[in-house]
Amino acid sequence: MEAVIREAPMGQLVRFLTKNKYLQYPEEKPGFELPEPWIEMMQSLEASKSNPENPEPQERRHNSGQSDATSHSSTLHEDSEMNAQDLEKVKSTPITPKKTKDGAILVDWYYTDDDENPHNWSNLKRALLTTIICLYTFVVYTTSAIYTASEPGIIKEFGVSEIVATLGLSIYVLGYGTGPLIFSPLSEIPIIGRNPVYIITMFLFVIISIPTAFVGNFPGLIVLRFLQGFFGSPCLASGGASIGDMYSLNALPYAMMAWVAAAYCGPALGPLLSGFAVPAESWRWSLFESIWASAPVFIVMLLFLPETSTPTILLRRAQRLRKIHNNERFLSQSEIDQKNMRVSDVAVDALIKPMEITIKDPAVLFVQIYTAIIYGIYYSFFEVFPLVYPVDYNMNLGQVGLVFLCILVSCILAVAIYFSYLYFWMNPRIARLGWPVQEARLLPALPASFGPTIGLFLFAWTARASIHWIVPTIGITIYGATVFIVMQCVFVYIPLSYPKYAASLFAANDFFRSALACGSVMFAHPLFGNLGVARGTSLLGGLSVIGIIGIWLLYFYGSRLRALSKFAISAEE
Repeated sequence: MEAVIREAPMGQLVRFLTKNKYLQYPEEKPGFELPEPWIEMMQSLEASKSNPENPEPQERRHNSGQSDATSHSSTLHEDSEMNAQDLEKVKSTPITPKKTKDGAILVDWYYTDDDENPHNWSNLKRALLTTIICLYTFVVYTTSAIYTASEPGIIKEFGVSEIVATLGLSIYVLGYGTGPLIFSPLSEIPIIGRNPVYIITMFLFVIISIPTAFVGNFPGLIVLRFLQGFFGSPCLASGGASIGDMYSLNALPYAMMAWVAAAYCGPALGPLLSGFAVPAESWRWSLFESIWASAPVFIVMLLFLPETSTPTILLRRAQRLRKIHNNERFLSQSEIDQKNMRVSDVAVDALIKPMEITIKDPAVLFVQIYTAIIYGIYYSFFEVFPLVYPVDYNMNLGQVGLVFLCILVSCILAVAIYFSYLYFWMNPRIARLGWPVQEARLLPALPASFGPTIGLFLFAWTARASIHWIVPTIGITIYGATVFIVMQCVFVYIPLSYPKYAASLFAANDFFRSALACGSVMFAHPLFGNLGVARGTSLLGGLSVIGIIGIWLLYFYGSRLRALSKFAISAEE
């Protein structure tokens, strides 16, 4: 627990205020000695420095250059990924540091079971941190749709139309789609890390939520809602990266299911949380609830969320070793890699490269379009539900919120199905035969791709007073469960095929999804108003057919597309 608190923002603040007297790292404590290979490396470098006529001592292994050091670090990372999840504790073995041809000591983990390596953290610690990230994600997503119950009150308070009132939802979605384009690349810079981005933006999210609940004019409400979404956005793209920092490739899909479920259920449960409170109190009550939910989560993050980025952890270790030993030879790999990096380089990687890949790579283009359509349809439910359940089934606002529980049910069903696929088929196959081609990850998506179309048409043509309300609700449940499975498969396929650009591609994907979701909230009302619920939803069901065609084509021809792409990697690489 001390290590968790020490790495958390509050622990880092305590260290700064006490000049590192409390919550010390191992190398700062009295009596700590570097592992023997490190001491030998330092002695050999000092000897070569004091006697330059002698040739530089040979290293224990053939690796000696910067590229070899990078290779060693990469290999070690892969090994730790595969071994960190083993049931038996791996024997603690000192890791021989490497030096670059410039004479720098490449700072790495001290031992194979180094406690500071996120892949060596205990299951309990990883579960705690995953829970915090999921709560963080859930609160941000819930705050988007919790607003919908307040729309009638906002129309009355500010005298705006129904479509204009929906801006409070759509502009929030646009905000959290725009934010990751900036915050995700920042969290990938080792000298910054993930935690400063999380903490600063979540603090601003909580602070901005306060005037949002008390604002006295509609334009001010819309501006504040956009800022809410913008500053709440880092978890939406980087949350998965934080989870990936801690888990091996075998265990990662299980942890990702929890994170995706939090993101998936958040918007659906928002109307439930505010559906009973708003009619009983006032339209501002939903905005109060977002403050009450986000403030405790921010405090928990402040106290218990440690840094998970390996490059950032090793960079800080290198800084401590330079200070303790008064030796500038200690450098982390990220310091070497980014020594000459300019701000423009970061901007290119963050903004231009994802767009270039999207345009030039058909597989990525399909994923962006398909997930955007699915997400847009998902957010259109917030406009179609009030046109069906109160009108045809005489439900009040709170009861309509309860109908959204079908999304939670669909999520539970999808998690059970996808978990079974991983546990009983995929992971045993990997254990027997090794890693399959990336397209094998899309196998559950093949039958699931039919689900969104089936679910939407079932809802479209059974949502009427003469048919029990459970029937169209089952249609939405089918839609929700199958979409979850398809999205899980796609979100595993992309980082496996494009590992170098995964973080930026997720940020770009979040932007595409949120941009269309923002638009769908605005066009859903006139769509259903002009075409009716049956025809309007059928139109959306027809659009979802794109997913059926695309997923099957991607499964059968994905490997050929990757072979033609200069951005993707093959399974053998």
